[in-house]
Amino acid sequence: MNTLNKASKPSADEFDLGHPQRLSPSCACPTPRRGFLSGLMALGAGAMLPGCATTDSGSAAAAAFMSAHNRIDTHHHLFSPAYLAELAKVNQAPPIVKNWSVAKTLDDMDKAGVATSILSVTTPQVSFADAPNARRIARESNEWVAKLGKDNPGRFGSFAMLPMQDTDSALREVEYALDVLKADGIGLLTSYGDKWLGHPSFAPVMDELNRRKAVLYTHPTVANCCRNLLPNVPPTVIEFGTDTTRTITDIVFSGTAARCPDLRFIFSHAGGTLPFLTERLVKMPILDPKLAPRVPQGVMHELKRFYYDTAWSANPMALASLTKLVDVSQILFGSDYPYRTGADNVKGLAEYGFSAADLQAIGRDNALRLLPRWRV
Repeated sequence: MNTLNKASKPSADEFDLGHPQRLSPSCACPTPRRGFLSGLMALGAGAMLPGCATTDSGSAAAAAFMSAHNRIDTHHHLFSPAYLAELAKVNQAPPIVKNWSVAKTLDDMDKAGVATSILSVTTPQVSFADAPNARRIARESNEWVAKLGKDNPGRFGSFAMLPMQDTDSALREVEYALDVLKADGIGLLTSYGDKWLGHPSFAPVMDELNRRKAVLYTHPTVANCCRNLLPNVPPTVIEFGTDTTRTITDIVFSGTAARCPDLRFIFSHAGGTLPFLTERLVKMPILDPKLAPRVPQGVMHELKRFYYDTAWSANPMALASLTKLVDVSQILFGSDYPYRTGADNVKGLAEYGFSAADLQAIGRDNALRLLPRWRV
């Protein structure tokens, strides 16, 4: 038997790198799945693909989405006064958050038709603190968010922050946040130092979240390896998307994803650079067979079951790539407030050319599958 030919035989993954092009129901020109006449629907602009015209149903879908008031925002940040004070002590409070307030958050939500925001603390979370202070700050913040939800019924959920400096503390906070505070899930950074979320030291936390069938929201940060690589370019521009891709890759090829099939992962910003690099990930177990047992159902099985939000990604470039990788059922509305407004995201999604059903799924229904308590 020719073992070389056998090893080179394409896997099922290789045949499923994306969805084939389909014909738009309103014209004969091929368009990417769910992605036609981007930048046009909501504003009624006149630009169009050659030979195609805007459909009345498409315009109606965009208009209905723009006017809806039932969205669930899964990527929305908060900053308790105590947490901001801690950031100020270490000179890590970004200027944009110094004027953050609950009133401004609610105003942005109302303008964007967001009924409920699932709040999370963005980078650096408590990674700047020693273990005792990390435990204290995380607990104070998680309790503050829980009270904020009680004071504003129906408006705020939360992805609780963990003190990842030591495993026992992280596991205790998982228990407290999910069982006592009734958080919607856990929010972790994509990396801590130079360890991504597939690292063995994080396995106990991942296994416990899997046992609980929990939701794990992740937010990118900058790993130690990659600080100040381009001095004039902030890390949000390149490193955030790259760190998301690194942690997805680590979760898949460490075997964490296969070991934790009931853990529901959410990745920010349309998965970072993942859609562009998918073929490389799919080839890895073929080029390095020792990785194959870690992805027994294939790389694409894991990538397609993850959820991805639209923060900083409600544009034709990101959406065209993401919708080739996953079904619309895996895409969640995310604003990244206060770094972007909810209205920015609504406008970008409406302009892309999604159907009314797809917009409803992205804006609300997909989140409800993960977070059914908001089905009110």
